Amino acid sequence: QVAFVESGGGMVQPGGSLRLSCSASGFTVEHYAVGWFRQAPGKEREGVSTISQDERTYYLDSVKGRFTISRDNAKNTVYLQMNSLKLEDTAVYSCAASPTWFGDYVPIYEYDKWGQGIQVTVSS
Repeated sequence: QVAFVESGGGMVQPGGSLRLSCSASGFTVEHYAVGWFRQAPGKEREGVSTISQDERTYYLDSVKGRFTISRDNAKNTVYLQMNSLKLEDTAVYSCAASPTWFGDYVPIYEYDKWGQGIQVTVSS
C-alpha cells in the first residue's frame, strides 16, 4: 500500500525550479519525520532532505541553499522546493516517513512508509 502520493515532478531546464509535493494517505504525517530521497540511474538511493516533527531540517550538501523542505500538517503534506536545478539533480524522487528523525544521519532503512516516486529531469 502506497503511503504517499508525490506530485510536481517533470522536466525543467538547468537553473529552473520545481516544487514537489508529498501527500500522506492513511496516516497522520504530523507524527512522523519525513524525508525526500532520490535515485539516479545506476546510482544508489540517497537522502536529499529530511524534516522532523518539530521542523528541524537536514540537507544533502549538494542541495544546500537550493532546496527547501517544509511541511503543512493541516494538509497532511510535505513539500520540497527545488531552485537552481542542475543536470545532476535528475533522478526519481520519493518521500518516506519515519517515527524518528536522525538529524544529519539519514538511515534509509528506518523509513518504512514510502511513495511510488516521481521523475525529475533537468535537461537543456
